[in-house]
Amino acid sequence: MLVSRVWSSVRPGLSRVLSRTLGGWSTGEGRRMDLSGIYPPVTTPFTATAEVDYGKLEENLHKLGTFPFRGFVVQGSNGEFPFLTSSERLEVVSRARQALPKDKLLLAGSGCESTQATVEMTVSMAQVGADAAMVVTPCYYRGRMSSAALIYHYTKVADLSPIPVVLYSVPANTGLDLPVDAVVTLSQHPNIVGIKDSGGDVTRIGLIVHKTRNQDFQVLAGSAGFLLASYAIGAVGGVCALANVLGAQVCQLERLCLTGQWEDAQKLQHRLIEPNTAVTRQFGIPGLKKTMDWFGYYGGPCRSPLQELSPAQEEALRLDFASNGWL
Repeated sequence: MLVSRVWSSVRPGLSRVLSRTLGGWSTGEGRRMDLSGIYPPVTTPFTATAEVDYGKLEENLHKLGTFPFRGFVVQGSNGEFPFLTSSERLEVVSRARQALPKDKLLLAGSGCESTQATVEMTVSMAQVGADAAMVVTPCYYRGRMSSAALIYHYTKVADLSPIPVVLYSVPANTGLDLPVDAVVTLSQHPNIVGIKDSGGDVTRIGLIVHKTRNQDFQVLAGSAGFLLASYAIGAVGGVCALANVLGAQVCQLERLCLTGQWEDAQKLQHRLIEPNTAVTRQFGIPGLKKTMDWFGYYGGPCRSPLQELSPAQEEALRLDFASNGWL
């Protein structure tokens, strides 16, 4: 049986994981893990021969660690997790935990297509240092991923996870939104602490905030392009690809929103929209990695079948940053 087998594998390390200051199902005050803040979804560096470059990963994390981020996301969409083996995914999480200060939260993408595989990956990521699991919606059989199916999936994962679970809705990649009714139901689970919503529908984000207002449930914007709007309607932070290259600016936008300096926040948000679109929807991970090379980080190649940008695409990417004063 799935439950008994997985439980027997996680039980020896459960007390250790739950005893972390920021880990477990709740904090010492009875409140669930506080997700408030900005998180870069870090890329996975590769060598010229397509091997994971763990040294460059650590270098990037040390540089990014100088900014006031709440934490980091590894093995999210920007980490190219579908292209990594299970052992590579776990090694990335382990190396990231070793490279980061203890006060930085480490959210690890543990989603797989089946519930059983997701549970096993979540347990393993907890054992190598993840503070919370960010679980993407299974999507290969998207036509059968009803609210009932997704509620069952996430409930089983959260029941067996030794660390808090963050829901992850990214319709641009999966072809489906995690339905609002499912989010509301899942928000009541004691080990599901929030959602990263990357769809860009601010009315949906506002509705989730509103309908979960009686739960200790937190919403993270999934992109810097709608970060201001998300803060304005009750989000507590963001997982922003752009923070990999404009970390100070994304953190500044957070501060302006939190201190009510909306006019200045609006001006900064406007200047971040085109660069953010360039490294997400327009040019994706190849665009983000190219920009990282320009800003003093290691971007490097993607793993096949993702391809590098053409010269024309690279020039368009550069213009999106230069025209807003960032290059």
